[in-house]
This record gives sequence, structure tokens and C-alpha cells, in this order.
Amino acid sequence: MTTPKTTDSTRSAGISSSPCIRNCCLDEQDICMGCYRTLKEILAWHKATDDERIIILKLCHARQEKDLNR
Repeated sequence: MTTPKTTDSTRSAGISSSPCIRNCCLDEQDICMGCYRTLKEILAWHKATDDERIIILKLCHARQEKDLNR
């Protein structure tokens, strides 16, 4: 899974679409193995501001990188 990159154009356009790739399966730490969001982040996504979504996406990317480097 590739997480969308956050760029200045992404910020100005707004981040409305979810990073969900429809491969939903939570691991033992409640992290989705498809998009790498926590259950809490998944539930908060629809009410999150663009700034909060950017943070979530960065956290997802970090989790994915960590997972790929195991």
C-alpha cells in the first residue's frame, strides 16, 4: 500500500478521500493491515481537519515503512 504524499497542492486542495484500500484487517494492536491507520484514526477520519488528516497520513506512512523493514 502506498500512502498519498502530502504536498502543498494536497493541502490547498483539501484531503477528503480516505486512505482506505478496502483491505481491512486489524492486527493485534488495532492497526489496519491495509492502510496502516489505527482503529481510532479510522473512526476519527470523517471528522478530522485537513491538518489532522495530514498527521494521520504521516503516521500511516511511518507504520508502513516500519512494517516493510521488519
